[in-house]
Amino acid sequence: MIAPLAVSMGDPAGIGPEIIAKAWALRSREGLSSFFAIGDARAVTTVWDGPIAEISAPDEAAAVFDRALPILTVIDGGTIDPGHPDVDGARCALNALEMAVGLTRSSEVSALVTGPVSKAQLYGIGFTYPGQTEFVAERCGIAVENAVMMLAGPTLRVVPATTHVPLAQVAGMLSVELLVAKGRATARGLTRNFGILNPRIAFAGFNPHAGESGAIGREEIDYIQPAIAALREEGIEATGPFAADTMFHPRARATYDAAICCYHDQALIPIKTLYFDEGVNITLGLPIVRTSPDHGTAFGIAGKNRAEPGAMIAAIRMAAEAAAQRCTTG
Repeated sequence: MIAPLAVSMGDPAGIGPEIIAKAWALRSREGLSSFFAIGDARAVTTVWDGPIAEISAPDEAAAVFDRALPILTVIDGGTIDPGHPDVDGARCALNALEMAVGLTRSSEVSALVTGPVSKAQLYGIGFTYPGQTEFVAERCGIAVENAVMMLAGPTLRVVPATTHVPLAQVAGMLSVELLVAKGRATARGLTRNFGILNPRIAFAGFNPHAGESGAIGREEIDYIQPAIAALREEGIEATGPFAADTMFHPRARATYDAAICCYHDQALIPIKTLYFDEGVNITLGLPIVRTSPDHGTAFGIAGKNRAEPGAMIAAIRMAAEAAAQRCTTG
């Protein structure tokens, strides 16, 4: 039996506590592995009337998991008011994340699942990272450029080569080195976390129609094609660049295991269109398994019992499967 999973609650005023609780309530139907939440227990009891069990260490989670949602409390999150975030809640979310990363790195837990946070609130308490992915990478001693964000659903996995940057800056950030690094990390991640021994990587073009042989842009010629050639020389099955508007229909998706896209929306629009309620963010290139539901805090519906737990359930399941796969393959 693998160790339990740690699930950081995220912002206590968001939907994180609700979807974690709902995931636990559906644990038997969904076949979920043992997990526990980290945060302020009041964030859960404010929005859910199910059973909880406060624990003091991860190894206590398994004993209570069948009868109650285990919760490891970090610091007081202040006044819990769903839909109304504040600095106390941000501090609680950051402390929960810090503890969860530490426990996962120490192997006291088998994997980390992160609940949604408010970056605006975190920035207000001095958080300097673009997001949780970069924070987790730094705490694991991994250079940010070597940590790859993959968004995954049942029939599609996508990797944005650039993430939270203005679209006007993307062309200047593309390089052969960047794309090769993303391709390598994606191939390794598919093998290590998903058990795909010979992964197929498809690259999306940057320009419409993949540049039309340079007629409407040279990024494909200058960066993407050389990167694909370099990866193929290393034995990685990389193909493309393909016109992004024809890459995501069912027949196209069947030809690759992951698509590397040039910018945030090019990757996230198809995954969220197909799997809005079950998309998972998994970080590749880390020494630990880290997943997250592919959505935000949804303050507008927090505390109204309207949050769907599908993406959290998928994130917990994928984390457990990846942790088990790593135990098998090393």
